[in-house]
Amino acid sequence: MTVHPSLQNYADAWTHAVETIAELVQPLVEGEWNRATPCPSWSVRDIVSHVIGMETEMLGDPRPIHSLPRDLFHVRTDHARYMEMQVDVRRHHTSPEMTAELEYVLIRRARQLRNENRAPDAMVRAPLSAEQTLEVAYRTRAFDCWVHEQDLRAALGVPGNLDSPGAYVARDFLLEALPDVVAKEAGAPAGSAVVLDVTGPVEFLRTVRVDAQGNGSIDGTPSLGPAVTLAMDWETYVRLACGRVRAAEVPDRVKIEGDEKLAEAILEHFAVTPK
Repeated sequence: MTVHPSLQNYADAWTHAVETIAELVQPLVEGEWNRATPCPSWSVRDIVSHVIGMETEMLGDPRPIHSLPRDLFHVRTDHARYMEMQVDVRRHHTSPEMTAELEYVLIRRARQLRNENRAPDAMVRAPLSAEQTLEVAYRTRAFDCWVHEQDLRAALGVPGNLDSPGAYVARDFLLEALPDVVAKEAGAPAGSAVVLDVTGPVEFLRTVRVDAQGNGSIDGTPSLGPAVTLAMDWETYVRLACGRVRAAEVPDRVKIEGDEKLAEAILEHFAVTPK
């Protein structure tokens, strides 16, 4: 690949995840495409449709002209409506149609990566008629595809790749949102600290510190007297932070030490991916 060095990690993570997705769905029979996934209201087919749609947008293809049904009650925001368009337009596609389109799109995207010569700060298309840097686009696609790979694995009963390249992109992506969750959403008091202790295939400890102005920051040094310590395994952290499960549904997977009221507020706002 010829992408800029700062994009290579994201390109590698994306490639690993999408190739795995293609392998997972290739042998599926028609009925298996309708299996529910942990991604709210989306089936296996819906997730693959979403991946196809987002990759066609990275290629610069026009979005489909399609009117969403009025009874999609899980679609409540402009962002959700934007994402649902690429999904709903493929809801009646057959298994061969899905796998063929996915394969073709991935061939085109792989060619795009091989020929990529744009700088990381080049502006490219983003959802809702916005723009983003190429680096943000690459990073978001790597994160998105790895998370949806995990959704498919859960639906199909094929766990794995919790420590693949995309997992580390997901770790950094999700941790960036944690200071706002603690300081702004949960309202942790000024001068306090909250520790997140994650074990498993991707293991780390991070401390969110709230300054005198109520702003949060995150670092890898421990706190001697945190207001709250949250301990969980990596898979649980991903599921909570991506809105695949709520803390009340997995009380045995999350250990809380310290201020329980603050811990509950943090866990209530723990999901940071768009609704």
